[in-house]
Amino acid sequence: MIITYHGGQFIKITQGDTVVAANPFGKGSQYKPIRFGARIGLVSVNHPDYNGVDNLSHGEKTPFIISGPGDYEVGGVVVSGVSATAPFGKEGLLNTIYTIELEGMRLCMLGALAMSELSSEMLQGIGAVDILFTPISGGDLLSPSDAEKVAVLLGAKIVIPLLYDGAKSEQLSTFLKESGAEGVAPVEKLTIKKKDLEGKEGEVVVLEALLHA
Repeated sequence: MIITYHGGQFIKITQGDTVVAANPFGKGSQYKPIRFGARIGLVSVNHPDYNGVDNLSHGEKTPFIISGPGDYEVGGVVVSGVSATAPFGKEGLLNTIYTIELEGMRLCMLGALAMSELSSEMLQGIGAVDILFTPISGGDLLSPSDAEKVAVLLGAKIVIPLLYDGAKSEQLSTFLKESGAEGVAPVEKLTIKKKDLEGKEGEVVVLEALLHA
C-alpha cells in the first residue's frame, strides 16, 4: 500500500490497481484541484475543500462515491462511515468519519472533526485503528493537542497529521511535541504492509504535501 498526501485533507491510497481518494479538492476550494483516476472517492463533508469528486474520473471510468454514513464494499475494499455528532463550520455541515479495510489494515480518516470527545457509539463504529489521519489545524477542527488525545483514545498504531501550514508550522511542531515525536522528518510517501505495523504504537509519520502548481 502506498499513501500520498496532496494538501488539505486530500489523501491518495494505492494498492495495486485500486486507488482510493479521500477528500479531493473541488471547484471553489482554497486549493487547486488535482485530477487523477480513482476507484473509490470519499467525501467527509460537503465543502469545496473536501468534495471534488468530479476530478476523480479517468476516461470512461468513474469512481464509486461515498459521501455519508453507512457500510459499503467496493471491489473487495470495505468502507464504513460514522457520523460525527458535532457539525462542521458555521454552516453546520455533517462530517463523516471513515474507516477503510484494505490489505488487512484498517485506516481511519477523521475528516472535519471538531471534537476530541467521541461518543461510545462513534468509538464502536470506528473500531480498531491501524493508521489514523487527523487534522491538527485548530480553529473549527481539532487542535494539535486534541488530535493527539484522539489518536491515543483510538489506539492508532500510526498517526498521520493533516491540515497544517507547512513542515515548519507551529501546529505541526506542537503536535509532534505532544506525541513525543519531535525530530520526525517529512517523507514523500508511506509504503507499508500489514507486517510493518507489528510493535508500533502511536508512531507519527509526516507526509510532505504534494501541492500542485
